[in-house]
Parts: sequence; structure tokens; C-alpha cells
Amino acid sequence: MNQEIRNIAIIAHVDHGKTTLTDALLREMGAVKSGVSMDSNSLEQERGITIYSKNASVIYKDTKINIVDTPGHADFGSEVERVLRSIDSVLLVVDAQEGPMPQTRFVLKKSLELGLRPIVVINKIDKPAANPSHAEELVLELFLELGANDEQADFEVVYAIGRDGVAKRNLKDDMVNLVPLLDTIIETVPAAKSYKEGDALSAQVFNLGYDDFTGRLAVARIYEGKVSLGASLFIKQEGGKTRSGKVTKLSTFKGLEQVPVEEAFAGDIVLIAGLNDINIGETLTTDEHTKPLPAIAIDEPTISLRFMANTSPFAGREGKYVTGRQIKERLEKELEINVGLQIDFSEGDAFKVFGRGEMHIAILLENMRREGYELAVSQPQVIFHKEDDGKVHEPYEEVIVDIPESYQGAVIKRLSSRAFVMQNMNTTDNQVRLIFEGPTRGLLGYRGQFVIDTKGEGILCSRMLGFRPFAGEIKKRVVGSMISMATGKALGFSLWNLQERGILYIGHGTDIYEGMVVGNTSKGEEMVVNPTKGKQLTNIRAAGSDDTIDITPHQELTIENGLEIMSDDELLEVTPLSVRLRKQYLTENERVKHKR
Repeated sequence: MNQEIRNIAIIAHVDHGKTTLTDALLREMGAVKSGVSMDSNSLEQERGITIYSKNASVIYKDTKINIVDTPGHADFGSEVERVLRSIDSVLLVVDAQEGPMPQTRFVLKKSLELGLRPIVVINKIDKPAANPSHAEELVLELFLELGANDEQADFEVVYAIGRDGVAKRNLKDDMVNLVPLLDTIIETVPAAKSYKEGDALSAQVFNLGYDDFTGRLAVARIYEGKVSLGASLFIKQEGGKTRSGKVTKLSTFKGLEQVPVEEAFAGDIVLIAGLNDINIGETLTTDEHTKPLPAIAIDEPTISLRFMANTSPFAGREGKYVTGRQIKERLEKELEINVGLQIDFSEGDAFKVFGRGEMHIAILLENMRREGYELAVSQPQVIFHKEDDGKVHEPYEEVIVDIPESYQGAVIKRLSSRAFVMQNMNTTDNQVRLIFEGPTRGLLGYRGQFVIDTKGEGILCSRMLGFRPFAGEIKKRVVGSMISMATGKALGFSLWNLQERGILYIGHGTDIYEGMVVGNTSKGEEMVVNPTKGKQLTNIRAAGSDDTIDITPHQELTIENGLEIMSDDELLEVTPLSVRLRKQYLTENERVKHKR
């Protein structure tokens, strides 16, 4: 009960080593076995990124350290903001080679605004091109640029190799383990307010979970008092009505595990079941007259698209859940925990889904298909705001690009045509860092093209800047669609002839149907083709008629590149085993009729 508690979050740009460092801390203190990771979700392990914030704890020098691992990708930024409200300090992890990146700026800005004093961890100092001292200078510049006060700018620095589980406080020191980092946390992070007998409970929900048996779970930070199993609580929000609920299950975190407890005290982070209508930012208390804590703002969505039941000729072949009702129930369940998501169910057969970006939506679709769902989605569209002065505003993003010098011309030309304006340019050892600002609309569908333009050697990162005046028309799509006029199996002979016209999305033997998009056309026009056509065989042989067919490997459609390359009159068909692109109107007659 009187145990000292420190609450910290680990924040950083994507791939700078947050989760690896957290895993190493847990292993160091014997809280998890070797090979166990915070990123337990299969998608997180495959992509190597954190998607959902997670809680863990370790005991060091009789002090409980609650650790919250946060996502680094901009599409999951709303997760980070909520977490920062619930902790007392942050470990800002920065790659010793790359230095501060867009999401570093975003998460640091939020931390400084909340008055937190970060500890800076310069990670991956063993990289061949690592420059820890320079990275530290850039971090200090960023602190000052973001308006850090004197205390915040006088930050503690720890140098680490998270993968090896070693750290040091001075560059000249030897590295043995992570004790230097743990000591810095104990010395620097303020202890959470301890429990006083008689204090009324004051706790705030900063995250949600879901359990098939107990329903919605509230992850909350206790600021004052204590919470007990079976206790009746008042649920309050700013300007809202007071509700009541009962604690049916109470857990705290030990390592990565949830440990059931009878009661939990001020300073701790707990998991509460029994409050089925609980929401982010609501205050839990045992005294009806306690004032609610300030609300937690959640970033608004930037893109929208429609989810609907799959109506293609291949509908129902692979999926277990295929009806509109089943899709609706799954989306309602997603709303229980995915607070960055909004859904409008009023359109009847289609559900309008609002998200933070293409990655945010792609992760949801990938999870659904793995669970056996089959559905179709429309092209993502940017959300516009009409201001009081009558002008239309749209979301803008800052884009930072790290590329070899030889590719800068192609990248600048491509982004400039999409209404992006270059703000800065730095060159170091044949590597260029370009900084652009422009509308989110211009970035939709560009990431795949960027990989092609830089031959996979470039890094592109973005962060939301806010809503700014409409940037005018942007012409993004330079290729047209190659549409099948027949149903059947694609044959190598046809594909051999078609591959000269553009890039194919299907290979030999693929099942196709009329209206399915089988590739793109490099000249930009729509082209109706017959991929099922075979070679005409006769009993007359001629020189050259038996040439070898040489088919170029096709571009495999994934959910993410499908969302990028589709046009506004197309749908992406997502099933457990396949991702297909199709026209909304399958026959040529229907398409002509609709255009009229």
C-alpha cells in the first residue's frame, strides 16, 4: 500500500526502438521470459511496429515502475496523447543515426505542453553511421524550438543499445546492463501521490480494453484514494450527467500480466471491469461531489470511406462472415476499443468509417479478414471542414523524406505536382533530407510510388499539422485501369500480350470475373481486355509461332496498395484469402449508363 510508484511512458518515432527497449527492461528485472515481447499482436510482430499502447510494470529498488509502451506511427497518434495524460514522465527514445523525426516532434510537443520533464534515450548507438553527440544536439534544438522551459531543456540523457539490453550515462562508460537507465528513472521521475486514509477515489480512464466475458474494460490512473473490488462508483465527465457502476473485476499489471487484486491505491494504473458504458477521459470516484478531471481530447479523423457487404460474383467463396449485419456487429465491437475511429451507421447498406489515415484503416481491414470477414470498401476520401467564414479547410501534413541524393529530383517533382511545398533541405554524405508541407489529399496513394521512385532506398514519414485552406485541384492518378470483359481463368498467352500496356495485378491461372481490374494502363486510359483468351491452335506450323512466353512477375495486391491505387469508381474486395480490385459497375453497359 505504501509502495512508491513511478509512472512513465516510452515515446518515439516509429522504429526508433521503444518496444525493444521496453522488452529489455522487463527481461532485466525478470518480469518476462526471453523471447516474450510487448508487441503480442500478430500484425505488430509481422510489421515490426506498435499499433496498440500496452501496460507493463517492473519492481526496482522496492519501487514499482509502471511502463506504457506507445505507438510510433502517426496514424495511431491519438493513443499517445491519451497515455501522456496518465503518467508523470516520458522516456523519449531517439535513433542515434536518424536523430529526431516527425513523430518525435509530435510526441515531444504533447509532453512539453503537459509540463512533463522527459528523459532522453539516445538508442542504437552501435549503428555504423550513429552519431550520439550530434543526435543529442538536434534533440536539444528541438526542445528549444518547441518552447521547453529551463527545467525541461535540462534533460537527463542515457545512451543505449536496446536490442542488447545495455545502457550508460556517459559515452566513455562501459555498458553492462540497463541499471543506469533504471537509476535515472528512480532519480528523475517524480513519485506518484501516495494514498491517504479517508481520501475519496479520483481516477481517470485513459484507455479501453475488451473481454468476451466481462465486456468493456477501463484502463485508469488513480490520482487519489483507492478502488476496491465490488465497490460502487460514480462516473463523471465535464458538463455531463453523473452515472453509477460497480467494479466486478479489478487488476493491476505485473510484468506483462494482469494480476487480480482486491484493492488498488493512489498512483497505480488499474484495469476495471463492470463499467460497460465507460468512455475515455471519464472520472471515476466514490464521492458524488468530487469534481471531474479535465477531459482528454482525441484527435479527429482525416479520411473516410465506405464499408459494405461484398457483392462480387465471387462473394461468399472464402468468408465466414459475409452479411451487412455481421460487418456492422464487428464494427460496433471495434468502436469499443478503437477510439480514433468513428462510424456512421445511418447510410443503410453501407457504413461510413472515419479514420486517422490509410494505415489506421488497413490495420482494421487486415484484422477483419483474418477473423473470417468478407467485405468491399470504397476509395478513401479526405474530410473537409467548412469554417465560419464559408471557406473550406482540409487536413495538412508535414512530410520528411530521407533519400540518396540521386533520387531528389524525382521526389521533388512528384510531391510538387501533388501541391506539396518544400520547406527545407539538408545534405549529408550523399543523403538528402527534404521537408515538405501539403494537403493530406496529395499524400493519399503516394507511398507506393515513393518506393518505386527511390528503388526502396528512401524513408518517408509524415505528421498531421492541422486543417488549412483548401489547396485546389490535385491530379494524382496518371494510370488507367485494365478491366476484364470475361469470367474464367487468366491464361499466360493473354497476360503476355497485356503486360506491354501496363502493370498486371494477376498471374497465370488466377480466377477472374467481368468488371474485375486486372492491371493498370501506363497511358492513363481505361481499357477493357480479355485475359482468358488462349492461343488459337491450328494444324499448320510456322516458324516463330511457338515462341517462348515470357511473363513479367505481377504486382501482388495488398490492402494498403489497393487503397492507394484504386480510383473513385472502384471498390476493393477484401476476403480472408484474396484482395481484388473491381469496378463498382461490373459490365460495360452499366458503366456507360452510370456516366450518362
